[in-house]
Amino acid sequence: MRIIKEKTLTDHCRLNKYKKAEEYLKAWVYEVKFSAWDNASELKAKYGNASILSSKRVVFNIKGNDYRLIVDIEYKLKIVFIVWFGTHKEYEKIDAKTVSYEN
Repeated sequence: MRIIKEKTLTDHCRLNKYKKAEEYLKAWVYEVKFSAWDNASELKAKYGNASILSSKRVVFNIKGNDYRLIVDIEYKLKIVFIVWFGTHKEYEKIDAKTVSYEN
């Protein structure tokens, strides 16, 4: 899978607020780059704790459940778009189904 906005994500987690997530995000990026899911069922088989919100929107728990990562996935193109990243507390204040790339 190809990850769009990976650098933005890694730069973002270098902030003190998200520093504890950095190594966990690096592991997630590594695993995703070497994955090739054809659908949400295949992703769910690998990441049982991921939340499938729609045919392409997925929420991953990072560092246990301390952080959340929302992505959109184009399975046919093998592309993962980073939509949003933040703490669990920040996640509770947004609508994961509608948050957009600009937020």
